[in-house]
Amino acid sequence: MTSTSTSRWVTPAGLVPVLIASVLFVYFAQMIPAIAAGDALRFVWAWVPSLGVNVSFLVDGLSLTFALLITGIGALVMLYSARYLAGHEHQARFSLFLTSFMLAMLGVVLSDNLLGLFVFWELTTITSYLLIGFGHASPKSRRSALQALLVTGVGGLALLAAIIMIGNVAGTFELSEIRAMPAVLTESALYLPILILVLLGTFTKSAQIPFHFWLPNAMAAPTPVSAYLHSATMVKAGVYLMARMHPSLSGTEVWLWTLTIAGAITMVFASVMALRQTDLKQALAYTTLMALGALTLLLGNDTAYTITAAATFLIVHSLYKAALFLVVGIIDHQTGTRDADKLFGLAPSMPITAAAAGIAALSMAGFPPFLGFIGKELKYAGAIAVASEPILVAGAVLIASALMVAIAGIVSFRPFWSKSGEPLPNITEAPWPMLAGPLILALLGAIFGIFPDLMANTLVNPTVDAILAGAEEARPLKLWAGVNLPLMLSIATFVLGFTIYYYKIALRNWLIDLVNRSPSFDRGWDNLLAGLLAACKWQTRVIQTGVLRRYMFLTFATALAALAGTLLLKDVALPPINVPDVTIADWLVFLLVLLGTALTAATSSRIAAIAGLGVVGIGIAMIFILYSAPDVAITQLLVETLIVVLFAAAALRLPHLGAEPLRSRPWDALLAVGLGVATTAVLLVVTAGQIDLELTAFFQTASWPQAFGQNIVNVILVDFRALDTFGEIAVVLVAAISIYALLKSKPEKDET
Repeated sequence: MTSTSTSRWVTPAGLVPVLIASVLFVYFAQMIPAIAAGDALRFVWAWVPSLGVNVSFLVDGLSLTFALLITGIGALVMLYSARYLAGHEHQARFSLFLTSFMLAMLGVVLSDNLLGLFVFWELTTITSYLLIGFGHASPKSRRSALQALLVTGVGGLALLAAIIMIGNVAGTFELSEIRAMPAVLTESALYLPILILVLLGTFTKSAQIPFHFWLPNAMAAPTPVSAYLHSATMVKAGVYLMARMHPSLSGTEVWLWTLTIAGAITMVFASVMALRQTDLKQALAYTTLMALGALTLLLGNDTAYTITAAATFLIVHSLYKAALFLVVGIIDHQTGTRDADKLFGLAPSMPITAAAAGIAALSMAGFPPFLGFIGKELKYAGAIAVASEPILVAGAVLIASALMVAIAGIVSFRPFWSKSGEPLPNITEAPWPMLAGPLILALLGAIFGIFPDLMANTLVNPTVDAILAGAEEARPLKLWAGVNLPLMLSIATFVLGFTIYYYKIALRNWLIDLVNRSPSFDRGWDNLLAGLLAACKWQTRVIQTGVLRRYMFLTFATALAALAGTLLLKDVALPPINVPDVTIADWLVFLLVLLGTALTAATSSRIAAIAGLGVVGIGIAMIFILYSAPDVAITQLLVETLIVVLFAAAALRLPHLGAEPLRSRPWDALLAVGLGVATTAVLLVVTAGQIDLELTAFFQTASWPQAFGQNIVNVILVDFRALDTFGEIAVVLVAAISIYALLKSKPEKDET
């Protein structure tokens, strides 16, 4: 590489993210000895003490493993990106998005507070949307980004509902405290809705069927995004949460069968769909789905073998998948294509890339002595250990693993070593910043396979301990565990995998034809959005007519339906009405309000109408005075006076009101009477019952000690509900500015 090409990528936008990720990796790496010894580190800062909400972070085996994967792979991907996007006009923006995503993912895996976890969870949704849609000029990128945002965003809302329910049931949002009460959720009457909502959140994030379709479409993002988000980070956020909630939600038939069935279907389906792809990046995307399905399946059980297999495969997949994504990016960068049917004999021109691809693919296929072999053996051992359906689980793992052998050959052997086509001319090796990532990650898969204790003692065992909450110890990682059933299944995997690879063209053509004739989840999503859009357009035509009177009528009609419907559905009986002694002052106020109402309804003058409403407001203020609330009465009078003055000034610039159509008056009167009767009935029912005065007592006792005010109403407005008041003031200010702008605007002259 020349000095000129080197200077192109040695920029702050390229190197600062690498430095941040590297420093964080070193910071977390120095925690390994303490975590491996069985300790857990917790950091807590009070956030909203009155609600018991803290900013708290927990570092145990599970969170540390994810943190090391996020920062370690992140540093290599960012180094790769610095060269991959060198000279791009938006490289700084890309680096900001990618670094922000890394920090958000760290927040997800380290947060010990469920509310804090949710905040970071949504930040990963937003930043991944920005990353997937980085090539915003492309309609495909915009569509894929929006699809990922909507699918994972809906799951996020479900997760928020689950978090609120968990907090109510457990009495805390701290995960470490919930973990100390293992049966508090499973024995709750709300367990099933909590589980459904949690799994909706995790399944959408980790792309389990039927929410899988967004992940392959997300390959519209630049290759560094695919390598990072879809190997070790975003798509594994759902897996992380299932693992984190495992001590609190597992152990039931619903948990077992839901995760087992969903994981098995996703695993087999994704493996088959990967064989159909000719785009190497798309093939890797579907193998990512396969891995997520396998992790979901394994987490559905609570045996030491299955959880050890899950912890090991989590690391195995992150290493080889990130390496292979980066390799595919190199191929695309150097050749201009990712089509497997156009790539042959690249190894002589790209020997280092070919070596990295070969090592990573051998780990992916599960060949010894690579870490993937140990992970595959453990998956088989875990599948056999499933007491309920070992044959079903082991069969699903066998089919998926055999297909992974074939895909590994398509991704690594065919582009570099196949001589069945003409190699592309003038191909050169990639620069070292792009080679460092895949080569290091691939070699780690080989080193950990030869020396498995390096990973077992530092990462796998603490992770298993965190997931099982110390109930069982992790199973040992062995490169050679003797002649046993998992070994026989491994041999069957290789035989079946080689057979599939040999017939890959025929199988691919058959799958393409089958998929083209089958319903598509992706097309179904488009139809769903089209249906929602059509419903919104219909609703807009019906409701948003541009007539203010209709808006008011529909608003009050909706309020009437809500009030009257509640009374009727609840079969509420009205209490006896005790008419108090009515004084002359009461009658005068009533007459004043009645006259103001009549004037407002009958006049065709805006000034007279607002004056009539002002009279009604003054009557309400007088009621406050009669019932010993002078401060509220003063506020009411000031507001009414201000409204009358301002509206009168504005009305001088408005056209004449005109006569209201007579046909609408009976409907208006009927609605007004109905709403008045319903409101009166609700007030009678409420005042007849026992009123909870807890808030009243709180404000009475807290107004002076906490807010230093004796006027309780004022204290509520400007202190206890200061943000609400600020928001209301902001709304009024924005409305006033808008009205002023409309009044000052001049109508356009008709030039015709």
